Amino acid sequence: MLPEFWKIFPSKTRRVLLAAIFFFLAFSVALVATLTPLGHEEANDLHNDLEQLRENVSIQMIFGNNLMICLIMFVPVIGPAFGFYALYNTGIVIAAEGLIAGVPPPLVFIMLFLFPFTWLEFIAYSTALSESVLLFWRVIHGKGRKEIVNASILITFCVILLLLGAIVEMALISLSA
Repeated sequence: MLPEFWKIFPSKTRRVLLAAIFFFLAFSVALVATLTPLGHEEANDLHNDLEQLRENVSIQMIFGNNLMICLIMFVPVIGPAFGFYALYNTGIVIAAEGLIAGVPPPLVFIMLFLFPFTWLEFIAYSTALSESVLLFWRVIHGKGRKEIVNASILITFCVILLLLGAIVEMALISLSA
């Protein structure tokens, strides 16, 4: 059922490759969303909503928001659909910010990867999305119990990444204030 070339890789290598594929997909979905046509009024509304959030931003808020999104991404079948929807919406907000600033939205998105928190978040999300697929695969093949252990380890990994990302993001926000 799996392509032959996939079977030549050890299990851990397949996991990393699948996460890399999901990283590329997550990046692509968010990037494509930055190309979504927005009217000036819609961009202003999104910008104003974001400004209100920034007034009370904290490590706990950033971490909590990102963690909830990430945990949902771990859920088989539902997780990837929700995750790509969340990533698309993130791209739309980035598009609005780009339009307000007069900078091409795709450039704003790509520039976010200059910051370590963006990498940490995308690595966590791609890990969650790939584990969702692997968990589903293993459950339908009667190996779900073994995969729960892997999922638990990967959830812990993602929690650490997202907490570190929230700390870095808040530090950068504090420096720019």
